[in-house]
Amino acid sequence: MLADSQTTPQLSTTQTEPLYYLERHFLAQCNHIQEWFRDQWERTLPPIYGSVDLRNAGFKLAPIDMNLFPAGFNNLNPNYLSLSISAAKKAIHRIVPDAKRILVIPESHTRNLFYWENIKTLQKILEAADFEIRFALLAEDLKEPKEIALPSGEKVVVEPLLRKNNKLYITDFCPHLVLLNNDLSEGIPDILQNLEIPLLPPATLGWSQRLKSEHFQYYAEVTQEFAAETNIDPWLIAPLFRHCGQIDFMQQEGLECLIAHAETLFAEIKKKYAEYSITHQPFLIVKADAGTYGMAVMTVRSVDELKSLNRKQRTRMSMIKGGQPVRRVIIQEGIYTFETFGSEKAVAEPVVYLWGDSVVGGFYRVHKERGIDENLNAPGMRFEPLPFSQTCNDPNAKLDPDASQNRFYIYGIVAQLSMLAAAREMKDQMKK
Repeated sequence: MLADSQTTPQLSTTQTEPLYYLERHFLAQCNHIQEWFRDQWERTLPPIYGSVDLRNAGFKLAPIDMNLFPAGFNNLNPNYLSLSISAAKKAIHRIVPDAKRILVIPESHTRNLFYWENIKTLQKILEAADFEIRFALLAEDLKEPKEIALPSGEKVVVEPLLRKNNKLYITDFCPHLVLLNNDLSEGIPDILQNLEIPLLPPATLGWSQRLKSEHFQYYAEVTQEFAAETNIDPWLIAPLFRHCGQIDFMQQEGLECLIAHAETLFAEIKKKYAEYSITHQPFLIVKADAGTYGMAVMTVRSVDELKSLNRKQRTRMSMIKGGQPVRRVIIQEGIYTFETFGSEKAVAEPVVYLWGDSVVGGFYRVHKERGIDENLNAPGMRFEPLPFSQTCNDPNAKLDPDASQNRFYIYGIVAQLSMLAAAREMKDQMKK
C-alpha cells in the first residue's frame, strides 16, 4: 500500500530535473544497485540500527545527519512495524545468533515522555521479534525499579544497572547483548568499559567520541564509489563540508578558521550551482561536530554573518546536550528543502529508519515556523509517519518520477549509503 496524495509532501520547486534524472537513472539500474549493496554488506557489517535525516532540494538530495542511537520509533507508521520486527531480528541474529534476552539502556532524561513513547515502541518491536526485553538506566541514584507512565496510557519500567566482572545484568536478568539507545554525549561511564557481552552500537560511537565530520568523510568516499558505479555526479547526493577544531564561541577563538572554510565552501557551491544553472542563493549550516537534538545549529547566508556574530548567537552555539561545550564544528553545504506538508504548506524533510542494512520506514519532520534553509529539528516541529512497505523496496519505472513509490525508493538508496558509511566508520573504530 502506498502513501496517498494527502500524506505525501509536495515538491514545490521548478528545478526538479536533476532529481528526476536520479530517479530515472536509479530505476534503470535497480538490480545492479541492489547487487552492489549486497556485495558491500557482505564485506562490512552494518550498525544495529540508525536513522538518516535527508533534505530534498529538487536539484539535490542528500543526508544532513546520521544518528546511530535513533529516538523516533514511535513516529513510524504503526501499520508497517512488521518491517522493523523482521529486520531487527535479522540484524541482531547476524551479530549474536543465539540472542534471546536483550538489555536496553535508554537515555536518562525520564521527563521527556515523547522519548519514552519511542522506547515503548522499541520494546514492542523487539518483543514481537521474540526477544525478552528489560530496561536499565545509567543513573547511580536509581536504587529500585521505576515506572514511567506515558501519555498513550502505557508504561515503561526501568531498573538499576548492575555489573559483575565484565558483564551487565538486572537482578535476575542476564542478557545476551546490550542495546544502547543512549548517545553517551557526556562520555562512556566505567560501567560500560571493557565488557565481555556485546554492546550495540559500540560505546565508542557515542557522541563523546564520534564526529559528524568523520562520518561525512566516510560518506563522501562511499558516494564517490557509488557514483562511479552508477555514472552520476556524486555532488547530487552528497553535501560539501569542512570542519574546524579548537572553537570557543564565547571567547571568540578559532573563528578565523570558520570564516576561511566558509569562504571556500561558498565558492565551491556557487561553482556547482552555475554548472547546474541553479538560481538559488547558496547557504551554509554550521553545527556542533558531535551531538543531537538540534542544538548548536545555525544557518549562514553570507560570510559577513560569521564576522559579526552577536552574543545571543554565540551563546546558542556554545553548548550541546548536557551542557557540553562546543569545541569543534562542521561547516556543511546547506541543502534547501522544497517539500511542504499539508494545506498549511509547512516545510518538511524526510527521516529514514534502518535496522542493519534494511530500510524499515520513516517519517517527515514538519515545521511550519521554519524556512526552507533552516534547521527543522527545533521546538515546534511535528512528525508525520509515512508507509514505506513498497516505497523503499519496490520501485516502478512505469510511474512518474515524482510518484511517491519512486521518490521513497531514492530516499532509501541515499539512506543506505549513509548507513554504509557508518558501517565503515564502525569497522575502523573497532580496529583501534
